[in-house]
Amino acid sequence: MLMVRAIVRPQKVTQILSELCDAGFPAVTKLDVMGRGKQRGVKVGDVFYDEIPKEMLLMVVKDVDKDDVVKIIMKNAKTGQRGAFGDGKIFISPVEEVYTISSGTNEM
Repeated sequence: MLMVRAIVRPQKVTQILSELCDAGFPAVTKLDVMGRGKQRGVKVGDVFYDEIPKEMLLMVVKDVDKDDVVKIIMKNAKTGQRGAFGDGKIFISPVEEVYTISSGTNEM
């Protein structure tokens, strides 16, 4: 199993979650996060924003589903602005164990 962490623009979350659910991936944890990428923040006029609001979506998926989930997130998170930064990142990492708290069962 794999952990998919996607950091995306807040205005894209509803569309991403809807597409994931329609494709059979309803289980998602969503967090409000703040951060910056390589651009080190954004300057608007005389004001510099060091931390930019984003949303982090966390999902544990089967290895065979990873490509489908990544494609859905990429398609729906992209703004389409050529050369624009800030659309987000997707991180994939292995999950060693999964337990369901209510039943105590190991999902692996």
